[in-house]
Amino acid sequence: MLDRLEAELATSDANVVRIHAGDALSGTLYYTLFGGEADAALMNEACFDIFELGNHEFDGGDARLAEFLDDLAAGDCPPEVLAANIRPALGTPLAPEAADDYLQPYVVKEYDGRQVAFIGIDVAQKTKVSSSPLETTEFDDEAETLQRYIDQLSARGIRHIVGVTHQGYDKDLDIAARLRGIDVIVGGDSHSLLGDFDGVGLTSQGEYPTQVTDATGHAVCIAQAWQYSWVVGHLAVGFDQAGNVTSCGGRPTLLLGDVLTAGVDPATALAEATAATNGSVAQVDPDPQAELVLSDYATQVTALSERVIGSASAKICNARFPSDGRSTLCTRAELPQGGQAQQFVTDAFLARAFRADIALQNSGGVRIDLPPGPITIGDVYTLLPFANTIYEIDLSGAEIKLGLEQAIGNVVDAGGSTGAYPYGSGIRWDLNLNQPFGSRFTNLEVRPKGTADWVPLDPEGRYVVAANSFMATGGDGYTALRDAVRDGRGVDTFLDYAQTVVDYIEQDAAGVIGPPAEFSTKSFTPKA
Repeated sequence: MLDRLEAELATSDANVVRIHAGDALSGTLYYTLFGGEADAALMNEACFDIFELGNHEFDGGDARLAEFLDDLAAGDCPPEVLAANIRPALGTPLAPEAADDYLQPYVVKEYDGRQVAFIGIDVAQKTKVSSSPLETTEFDDEAETLQRYIDQLSARGIRHIVGVTHQGYDKDLDIAARLRGIDVIVGGDSHSLLGDFDGVGLTSQGEYPTQVTDATGHAVCIAQAWQYSWVVGHLAVGFDQAGNVTSCGGRPTLLLGDVLTAGVDPATALAEATAATNGSVAQVDPDPQAELVLSDYATQVTALSERVIGSASAKICNARFPSDGRSTLCTRAELPQGGQAQQFVTDAFLARAFRADIALQNSGGVRIDLPPGPITIGDVYTLLPFANTIYEIDLSGAEIKLGLEQAIGNVVDAGGSTGAYPYGSGIRWDLNLNQPFGSRFTNLEVRPKGTADWVPLDPEGRYVVAANSFMATGGDGYTALRDAVRDGRGVDTFLDYAQTVVDYIEQDAAGVIGPPAEFSTKSFTPKA
């Protein structure tokens, strides 16, 4: 589709740049098996000019990211890798000899004699606490970093400046209004669909492109292209000689493979979808070379993923926060206590972590709904796609409550990932987001293993808590867990957390699972 679009644009003498705004690495079986090698191979087929790092690029740490960037650099068309607000320490994997060994703050390209600067920005707070960068890798404020480089580039006489940001659509809108001299923002992170897709049943978050003004009153074009290569965004921007934006156009194109609509001829379905979106739908055929590159990886993934390990007796739905609308199978009203999938996973961890009194799981580590019917290994590794192991941590009751407060504080007070929301097994609580830090969790109760009765959590009591390695190292703000591990009170069981759920389904649940009967969140009061 990129080649087809560029061929069309060539007839209009357009200057084209291919941009990837981050999260090339995400939790899939391909990442589980190949650690980014397969992702790099396919990105090298697409030939992006610019790649901005996203928070998920750090899920495997700086060393794994460096390996991925090496794989990209070994291709025939390596992209410029941008990250202006990321500063790895010298001597670490991303800066073995110099700060710019792997990452550049910006790149300047020339089109028809005009210089255009592209500055890359990653979301700072979310990456620091919801991925796994080295502690020595620093993340600077997004807006301050952008303005600093805008000023430097403007002083060099560069009048056309594009921010390539991985921080979310709403933050792009906010930051554009505060900056001076930004012309274009191509963003990622929030998986925002922009454009008019009501005719095919999809709800967007705004216009494509969205035009706003910066702090000086000049126009800024903002675009984002949804997720998972489902959309190719074509952003067309015109400038005058002074560098001001004079036109802000283009459109997103929803990519379709086989058009399958019950009772409707595929050609008719495609024509109707095209008409309903004013031409923003295209049917694409697989690229033969890309299919060839993918085939060896796909064969290995398919062989593993297709083995059936059990079944779901009913739908098991995904939600980060109670009633957050994330599920595609359940309504908001069906999930007043949060995600069934998250609670199921947490219950499985407690069952398989034989020393543990309590299990905790961050909601963002659980990714999909499970529909009724067969469950394969592939389903479980898609449900739990990250390379985590299970830790057993010795904590006091007071430390458990502090960890819960820290996680919710990371969301409510620090604007961190909503994936920090906690789920527990062997523990339950009431949660009110309108209370101050330290008072949001009340009526905490625990149910010791082998008993049927709930008793109050003892602040002075000692408990063994099972949690994934991401949380155990302080991810999503769970610093109380990290501090206990550093204090020598945590043991990595080296049990793969997805395999733990596979074992639970096969060995503990006799191959049949369903939605949980109890939830750790007894009552939830959202922010007023």
